[in-house]
Amino acid sequence: MFHSWSIARRLFVANLLFVMVLTAAFGAFSVAEARNRAYDDAGSRMQAIVASIANNPLVLQAASSPDPSATLQPYALKVMDTADADFITIMAPDRTRWTHPRPEELGKPYIGTIEPALQGQTFTEVTAGTLGPSVRTIAPVKDAAGSVKALVAAGITVRTVDTDLAERLTVIGAIALGVLFFGSVASWLLGRYLRSVTRGWGPEQLAQLFAYYESVLHSVREGLILIDTRGNAVMYNDQAAELLGLEPSEADRSPDQAPRLAELPFDGSLRALFESGRPAHDEIHLTGSRILVVNQAPAVGPVPPRSRQKPAVYGTVATIRDRTEIEALGTELETMKTLSDALRAQTHEHANRLHMIVSLLELGRTPQALEFATKDLELSQQLTDDMLAAVDEPVMSALVMGKAAEAHERGVDLTVRTSGTAGVRGLEIQDLVTIVGNLLDNAIDAAAAGGLPRSVELEVLTGSAAVEFVVRDSGAGIDPASIDDVLQYGYSTKSSTGDPRGSHGRGVGLALVRQAIQRLNGTMSIDNPRTTDNPGGAQFHIVLPTTAPGEGKA
Repeated sequence: MFHSWSIARRLFVANLLFVMVLTAAFGAFSVAEARNRAYDDAGSRMQAIVASIANNPLVLQAASSPDPSATLQPYALKVMDTADADFITIMAPDRTRWTHPRPEELGKPYIGTIEPALQGQTFTEVTAGTLGPSVRTIAPVKDAAGSVKALVAAGITVRTVDTDLAERLTVIGAIALGVLFFGSVASWLLGRYLRSVTRGWGPEQLAQLFAYYESVLHSVREGLILIDTRGNAVMYNDQAAELLGLEPSEADRSPDQAPRLAELPFDGSLRALFESGRPAHDEIHLTGSRILVVNQAPAVGPVPPRSRQKPAVYGTVATIRDRTEIEALGTELETMKTLSDALRAQTHEHANRLHMIVSLLELGRTPQALEFATKDLELSQQLTDDMLAAVDEPVMSALVMGKAAEAHERGVDLTVRTSGTAGVRGLEIQDLVTIVGNLLDNAIDAAAAGGLPRSVELEVLTGSAAVEFVVRDSGAGIDPASIDDVLQYGYSTKSSTGDPRGSHGRGVGLALVRQAIQRLNGTMSIDNPRTTDNPGGAQFHIVLPTTAPGEGKA
């Protein structure tokens, strides 16, 4: 039964028991203290009374008279009424009573201790007499020589002391009940708060839930990161650490020890998204080597049914998926599509040329047919030989030849210039296809959308330490203020031709180009080299470091 109790109920019962024990201890201590103080106060008051009587010359004179009671009895009764004492007994040194509240007790021996008083000392004791148990003080009456001539005893019954004590206990009881009441209310309010926070679960259930939560957190294949309202990465799983390049998260780390977003190695777009806390749905963000799909939503607390209050916001929850391999496959598919389009264009062009040759042969113009075929073969072979000599990569050669055929089909003149024979050692062919293919696609689009002449230039410079690609087009160029924007994933512009993707801002291609260049530790510069020979268009200059023969990849 106890294990089924919630944390709130356990805390309420524990606090209630603690308050009850504390109240009982406080009450017992207060009662004992009040009792001791009541008896001490009674003794002090009796000491003052007997001191005043013992110092009165009337008592010493009456003690020497033949009938002390005649003088002292009225005096003692008057002092009893004035000082609120239950009895005042003035006696001879041999215990004979001269005064007493009951006249029949006069002349009888005093009941109690008198030895210390006979020796000249004043003392207080609790003892039983004719009036019952009482707190009494006995003092000697001395003459000028210091001899004890009489004794004075003043007292108050225990019943009277207990009556005074009962008044004090009433106040103590009221205080104890107040402490118990307010302590119980505080425990109830705290339990109610904890019930709303823990949703009525017990510690065992919470421990089990935490174990499930940890298992799920580290078993999901998506990255998960929790960010509180202060900008701290409270928690992230192993997949998020791998995708974002973070240190593994420690399960026992408290929220106060969580790293701040400013301390984590996030790229600009990811950092801006996490810091903003805005909702996001399947947003694409590029890091140095990955393409990530990010979803983000606020982390809100539960709201009681039929409650009008707004849910508490504790921060944001972001899920992260890796799309790098999918984009790589998409790039390869796009490359295959490009080659397929190139083959289609070459087939169409080859058919036209073959018809031309056949027509010349039918007309009997064999020399002209041979000359036309030879020149066409020389042009294609020259482009192939130049590319193979410069980059020493058949796939790159096939890509450029396909782009040349596509450009020719769209009325764009693609010129290729190569120099050097060092090749592209140490560079991934997939990255080169991504870089050159996307740049040529954008350049052909820009040139086709521009005015005459429509031209694209590809310059390949290979050396022992680096390979350089320069792509120029005759299009409208790029606004210098938008150079940084066109490299962002998803950025697009609207050209004058009505193309919503813009001349250069395809939204994806240039972002992938930038990522591939960063992955290869290369550099890229973009400008609009407007000269007399080149009145318009954009120029992309890429420098990629290569690996020397025998070194392998760094």
